Amino acid sequence: MANTIDSKNKRDRLAPRREPYWELLKKGAAIGYRRLESDGEGTWIARWRDDEGKQKYRALGNFKEFDDAAKAARAWVTACEQGASPKVTTVKEVCETYVDALKAEGRTSTAKDAEGRFSRLVYEATIGKLAIDKLKTSNVQKWMNDQIDDDDEADEEDIRRSKDTANRNLATFKAALNLALNNRLVATDAGWKTVKAFPKVGARRKDAFLGMEQRTALMKACPDDLKLLVKAMLLTGARPGELATLNASDFDKRLGCLTLKGKTGARTVAISTAAAAFFAEVGKDKIAAAPMLATSYGQRWNKDSWKKIFKEAVDAAKLPSAVVMYSLRHTAISEMILAGMDSFIVAKLAGTSVAMIEANYGHLKHSVVTAKLDAVAML
Repeated sequence: MANTIDSKNKRDRLAPRREPYWELLKKGAAIGYRRLESDGEGTWIARWRDDEGKQKYRALGNFKEFDDAAKAARAWVTACEQGASPKVTTVKEVCETYVDALKAEGRTSTAKDAEGRFSRLVYEATIGKLAIDKLKTSNVQKWMNDQIDDDDEADEEDIRRSKDTANRNLATFKAALNLALNNRLVATDAGWKTVKAFPKVGARRKDAFLGMEQRTALMKACPDDLKLLVKAMLLTGARPGELATLNASDFDKRLGCLTLKGKTGARTVAISTAAAAFFAEVGKDKIAAAPMLATSYGQRWNKDSWKKIFKEAVDAAKLPSAVVMYSLRHTAISEMILAGMDSFIVAKLAGTSVAMIEANYGHLKHSVVTAKLDAVAML
């Protein structure tokens, strides 16, 4: 062609214009460079002629080197020649197509579930704006990692559950991407095939519930400062991070309630008479902004300060190694359910959803109902 674009010096001498300067890559395929009016690098575009003689175009973006732009153009042309769609299809569009396909198959509930996941995690996210053929393994892995609950208030069980949820999101996401592959919207699944689910997170830790003797043994094994935190968790079922941020003023002695602040926002909850007596004693003579529960050094608790000594207490009490700080919350919630408390009330006290309570503790609720039914003389 008359104008060459294979070096920066040659491109810099080109006159700015809307029509790209083209260079042939092979028969039926070319790469173009559009010279901008302003200073700086121009943009690249690929062109390919299909079997019907129709020209197809693909914007490639910015490249400093001709070889890099040509490589991207050749990859697009090769994909088109192998049957992939020449048009730009975004990840968001791929997911929308998948939801529509599920609806067309009559899988209404699955479609609703998939659309909910995509609405939260794809449609308005950075990954949703990417072209499907530009999706990289690193993009999908970052998308997975960003779903993990690893803030200062998250304990091991919070992290496990968020990884388990991320795995389900990945399965749905991959199903949409694989449909795009089958529909030839992309030539390869290299951008997502090797992304693996988080291992060993699909089930709650075994032995997470502590019986009364185990609780007593654990309390005896704890140093005095940790013992107060452990007792507070058993009395309230709150998250450890919520109790770590609790101030003396967050306990209302007159009403017998606590104001907890955490990952689900602030909530004021009623507490038992025993819990009220406990917090009244612990918070006695403390100023309003002082931590209600603190280490022996007067500092607020966090994961780093309780993790090691809690593990030592678990070992000293000869409890299962699976017992973690979250086991105390699980134990408290289980006891509430076993006592016959309504799921809505338990969910409000624990700062979670009724759905979560039913999903994880529903079997205990059934046991309570069965016991009550057994007490009724039917025949």
